[in-house]
Amino acid sequence: MNFEIRDPELWESGETKINWVKANMPLLRGLEEEFAATKPFAGLKVALSVHLEAKTAYLCKVLAAGGADMYITGSNPLSTQDDVAAALVHDGLKVFAWYDATEEEYHRHISRVVEVGPNIIIDDGGDLVHLMHTEYRELIPNVIGGCEETTTGIIRLVAMERAGELKFPMVKVNNADCKHLFDNRYGTGQSVWDGINRTTNLIVAGKDVVVAGYGWCGKGVAMRAKGMGACVTVTEVDPIKAMEAVMDGFKVAPMEKAAEYGDIFVTVTGCDAVVTEKSFMKMKSGAICCNAGHFDCEVDVAWLEKNAVRSWTARHNIKAYELANGNVVNVIAQGRLVNLAAGDGHPAEIMDMSFAVQAMSALYLVKNRGTLTPGTIDVPRSVDLEIAGRKLAAWGIEIDTLTPEQEAYLSKGL
Repeated sequence: MNFEIRDPELWESGETKINWVKANMPLLRGLEEEFAATKPFAGLKVALSVHLEAKTAYLCKVLAAGGADMYITGSNPLSTQDDVAAALVHDGLKVFAWYDATEEEYHRHISRVVEVGPNIIIDDGGDLVHLMHTEYRELIPNVIGGCEETTTGIIRLVAMERAGELKFPMVKVNNADCKHLFDNRYGTGQSVWDGINRTTNLIVAGKDVVVAGYGWCGKGVAMRAKGMGACVTVTEVDPIKAMEAVMDGFKVAPMEKAAEYGDIFVTVTGCDAVVTEKSFMKMKSGAICCNAGHFDCEVDVAWLEKNAVRSWTARHNIKAYELANGNVVNVIAQGRLVNLAAGDGHPAEIMDMSFAVQAMSALYLVKNRGTLTPGTIDVPRSVDLEIAGRKLAAWGIEIDTLTPEQEAYLSKGL
């Protein structure tokens, strides 16, 4: 079968969601029209592993309009929306994903989109690229290249590149200005708190919020928490980012000290073991932990599962753990991405830019087929500027342009 989803009959609900985001994604609408006319991906198989919700689904439809033979899966077991998957299948696309997949099911689903021998890979976190290099190496010659959506995925790609293991070109989509400056900061900032607020139904104002990591995502989470009236503490390992946090008006402290007074903890580091036993045992009873980094290893849920005196479902998508000291620690969405596992992800207008970068980066790979060497490559500056120009035009905003004399002046240098 060309799909493996929960229930094909859910397609009408999913189609409604896709139509809503499409109405708010003018960049992708424009690309869909252009791709439909030029068919730049005709005859090519595209394997995509991104959080499978409505905005991702529309990206898939845009690429399909350009002639791509789409093979689609999710990048997180708890972020797939079954009705959206059904809508894509109803439209004839090949989908292998469902909500709350087991580890075995998740692996089977991503394997289904790799085993077809894709020409383009669109990845979120690096699972497709990893699988291609470990279990399907014989299919690597089919790959023109790929695009990586996240900071975490790029970290994995760079490690592979340094080790001489990355066998095809991968565009660092996350590093494009039209992605990380907006998606990571404004998208994560809003969607994380959307997920927390709808899941907990608790007030943020007046609470002590601890944000682990002050990259672009952490900046967004901290900024939005401050805007809702929280007292925000940032934890960092990078002294420069710690200085940024101080000058942005936030308290900075080590995690173990912040654990003593924090009410809500949000990890946004992309690293492992950020909130662990030492922190859990210092937390006040009722503290809430969640993660906004790609993988579910930042909050050590495995330790809680093993060492809690007892655990129970405190509310939908919140699990409570009573520790040996009698205090209770609450974890949202099993420590997986809180903005997707407990929400709908980034706003449509933000993902319009991010997915425009994805689509145009895939187009760049096709246009430069055979000329790019294996390794990580930056999104061309021209792509960034074109997307920014299109976005401003969609907003009805005009900006100044340099005169020839100004360009000459700037080009003179010292």
